[in-house]
Amino acid sequence: MDKSKKRILVVDDDMDILESIRIILEASGYSVDTAKNGSEAIEKAKSNFYNLALLDIKLPDIEGIDLLALMPKTTPKMMKIMITGYSSEENAIKSLNLGADAYLKKPIQPEKLLEVVEDKLKEQEEIEEMNQTKMDNIIRTRILRLEKEQGL
Repeated sequence: MDKSKKRILVVDDDMDILESIRIILEASGYSVDTAKNGSEAIEKAKSNFYNLALLDIKLPDIEGIDLLALMPKTTPKMMKIMITGYSSEENAIKSLNLGADAYLKKPIQPEKLLEVVEDKLKEQEEIEEMNQTKMDNIIRTRILRLEKEQGL
């Protein structure tokens, strides 16, 4: 996996946490953008492609759980990881049910952050490879059918 081509959006209203996560991810070779609220995150996600987004559950303008549904649908699917200092089983379950791909509790250990990010990006690559293989098979089948119909 070429990390330099993987784009990550980090959304958190705590500037120290935002900056810490950005530094950790960039030091590991990722391209990172940041947003301090949900509105900024949505605007950036509309005009840029991100492989993965780290979303804080408590933002000043929107709940991170609501932000999940507002993030643009992309191909391949943007992986979304919720981060929170307000951990509860209810939040975790609700986040996962609404489309989060993982859930991390603050304070986040750098090793754990990188492990989850790498796992989700690998999962994204595997899904994309499966989709490409399916598309190749569909095209191959259609070509064969057309050739057969035309007596080739």
